Amino acid sequence: MVSSITRTQGNIRGISLTESNSCEKGLEENLAFSLISLPTTPLFGTDGIRGKVGELLNAPLALQIGFWTGVVLRNHAGEARPIILGQDSRNSSDMLAMALSAGLTAAGIEVWYLGLCPTPCVAYLTSMSEAIGGVMISASHNPPEDNGIKVFGADGAKLPQALQAEIEAGLRGKLAVAGGMSNCGRHYSRPQLIEDYSQALKRPLQNGGNLQGMKIVLDLAWGAAVGLAPQVFMEMGAEIICLHNAADGDRINVECGSTHMEMLQAAVKEHHADLGFAFDGDADRVLAVDNTGRQVNGDYILYLWGRHLQQQQQLPDNLIVSTVMANLGFERAWQQQGGRLIRTAVGDQYVQAEMQRTGGMLGGEQSGHILCRHYGFTGDGLLTALHLANLVKQASVSLGELVDQSFQTYPQLLKNVRVVDRDRRLGWKDCQPIQEAIALAESAMGDAGRILVRASGTEPVIRVMVEAADAELAQHWTNELVAKVQQHLA
Repeated sequence: MVSSITRTQGNIRGISLTESNSCEKGLEENLAFSLISLPTTPLFGTDGIRGKVGELLNAPLALQIGFWTGVVLRNHAGEARPIILGQDSRNSSDMLAMALSAGLTAAGIEVWYLGLCPTPCVAYLTSMSEAIGGVMISASHNPPEDNGIKVFGADGAKLPQALQAEIEAGLRGKLAVAGGMSNCGRHYSRPQLIEDYSQALKRPLQNGGNLQGMKIVLDLAWGAAVGLAPQVFMEMGAEIICLHNAADGDRINVECGSTHMEMLQAAVKEHHADLGFAFDGDADRVLAVDNTGRQVNGDYILYLWGRHLQQQQQLPDNLIVSTVMANLGFERAWQQQGGRLIRTAVGDQYVQAEMQRTGGMLGGEQSGHILCRHYGFTGDGLLTALHLANLVKQASVSLGELVDQSFQTYPQLLKNVRVVDRDRRLGWKDCQPIQEAIALAESAMGDAGRILVRASGTEPVIRVMVEAADAELAQHWTNELVAKVQQHLA
């Protein structure tokens, strides 16, 4: 446990707490929580509630999300212990944070507000304290005009779907508040707790591992890790060059970070760096660039880290959990190493759930969400970057050489078709012409490739992925399927 977080005898790290403000009994009946206009489709996607600010996400909705999150987590825990709240750098994050805090305190919850911090920081501090949950305000890799709300349980894991459904039932007027509430919660600013997360990142590498002598480029995407990531890498001894390293709500993720890696690739080559890391806006995922400037995605990170753990006999059943997006080249190379790969639906919450079910210690996504239960229990870009850099140093060869010795990816094409109508997007499986086109493509490709069509849980798009040993085959069927989706949905 992190003793500095634990509340003891009315004090939090030397801050004397007065008794909570009293509110009238029946507070939940007097608050103007009128029902607001909500889409008919579920609010919670693969990574919380996400949407364009001013449309789906606004202050009234955030207030109610805060209230019902507080009610549900309080009821589930059996008592009104604190909830930890953090945010990324988006211009709308302050507004949503204040609205969420108002809702949480209206539910009788004490809020520990971290301010700007990575998503895994909220998850870690929640799991290591007496908090009954955590909330992070971020739309991850999405553009600045979007935002999102991610909720964590007391164990630091993404909130189970059953509890998400309870919160949504409250928002839709289908959940009653059990019992009266006589107290309001309090809001406390607690940015000093971020240092506990920083120490936890470094602790596993301080015995026999450091980054002395390494030159590393960091692309921080104008986001949540701008203060913490450079500090941690420098404290581990690395020489660092930083890109996009200020908190900028207008430019978060814009032509930078893990979705736009060209500047990082150029900087690694220009500075003759050992490697580079690109984070997304909330730093729960990371992609790498090797010393030659090549991108190194989550499949390669999982393979290299998995092989390292396998050699240390720290990978039960030689199991890696990934998603349906994992490349066939990765899967077959891992099998040749005596490993086993289990695929889940896209989303780190599904990877996390499967790791819990199977006892798996390593899992993640091609997009850079990596979970290693030896060191944490949520996708953590900073943790992953530190361990990959340390792995490269211990190997005494470059990241490029390690990648060359691993596997060749199958050609994999992924195209996004924008479908603004939420109901049509989520109901795409009912479109007969699209289903017929998918069946035709699968029949034609046979064992030579695979197809994945799905509605994004984080963006207003249908994703079409085709993978095949032959690049021309992949290109042909990608074009065919994209055209069908555009014709019938877009």
